[in-house]
Amino acid sequence: MWNAKYTMIKEKGMFYLRKSLSMLAILVVNALFCEKCVCKPPARIISLYPAHTENLFSLGLSKEIVGVSRSETYPPAVFEKEVYSPFDSIERFISAQPDLILIRPMLERAHFQLFSTLRSAGIKVVSLQPRTVPEMYEYWLKLGELTGRKKRAQEMIDKFKEELKKIEKIVSRIPLSKRKRVFFESIHKKFKTFSPRSITMFVLNSAGGINIARDAIPTRNTNIADYGKEKILSHADDIDVYISQSGHMNHVTREDILYEPGFQAIKAVREGRVYIVPEELVSRPTLRLIKGIYLIGHILYPEYFHGKGESEKCLRLR
Repeated sequence: MWNAKYTMIKEKGMFYLRKSLSMLAILVVNALFCEKCVCKPPARIISLYPAHTENLFSLGLSKEIVGVSRSETYPPAVFEKEVYSPFDSIERFISAQPDLILIRPMLERAHFQLFSTLRSAGIKVVSLQPRTVPEMYEYWLKLGELTGRKKRAQEMIDKFKEELKKIEKIVSRIPLSKRKRVFFESIHKKFKTFSPRSITMFVLNSAGGINIARDAIPTRNTNIADYGKEKILSHADDIDVYISQSGHMNHVTREDILYEPGFQAIKAVREGRVYIVPEELVSRPTLRLIKGIYLIGHILYPEYFHGKGESEKCLRLR
C-alpha cells in the first residue's frame, strides 16, 4: 500500500508531498526539516493514543493538539479536535503540518510503513506506552521533555504520589482479615486477566484488593495475561469479588459474566458481587488512575471509602 516514495517540496511557505523515485531528496529535506524543528517545543501535535491525548491536556497543551484518535473519551474538549486514523493517507497527515505525532508500539507494529514514511518526510513520530507505574512516571517525564513541559510533568507525578498517600491511610485501617480476594478480568471472551505488575493490578492493590491470579503470565510482553476458564474456576470458592474492565478492549456486560456457563460455581457470582468498571480509569496511564483506585475502593470497602475521592478536585494540579 505504501510502496510509493515521496519527496517534500516547499511552495509559498507550505510543505507538499510529491511522488518520486529518489530517496536522496527525502533525506536532505528530512535533515533540514528536523534541524528547524528540534530547537523549540512542538506547536502542532497529533496524538493517536487516548492516554497520550489525556496526558497532553494535563500538561496544559490543549492548543497544541491539532489531531486525535477515534478512541478518545476524555476530557470533553477532546471532541472538538480533528480526528485522525492510521488508515488515513500520508498526505492528510502532512497537510496538518504536525511537529510531533505520538503513537504506541501496537499501532507502530500494525502500520509500520505509514509511520516510517512520515519519519522520512521529516515528521517526528514517537512511540510510547508504559506497562508499570514506575514506567508511567518516566513516561510522563518523557512527554514533558518532548513538549517543553518537564516542570508540569513533575507536578503530575508529585500530585499522583500525594493522592496515593491519602489512599494508603484509608487502606491501612482495613483489617487484613477483611481484605477482599479479587479476580480482575481484562478480556472476557478469552478469560484473560492482567499481569501482576501491570498498572491495573497496581490500581487493585492500592485499593486494598488481593489479586487471586498472582500466577498469571503476561502475553507477548504486554499487560494482558492468559488465564482461562478452568483456572478461574479452580479458585471459585476464593473469589470474593469479580471485576471486569469495559472499553475498547473488552465489550462485556455484567450479565455476560453472571450467566457464563460454569460461573455459578464462583462465590462472587453466586453472591452477586460482579462489577464492570471503565477501562480508562483502571488501565490508562493518566492522573485519573487515582479516580480508578477510589472506584475500586468503593466497590470493595464502601464503609471505608464512603465520601472519599468522589470529585475531580483530587486530580487538579496547583
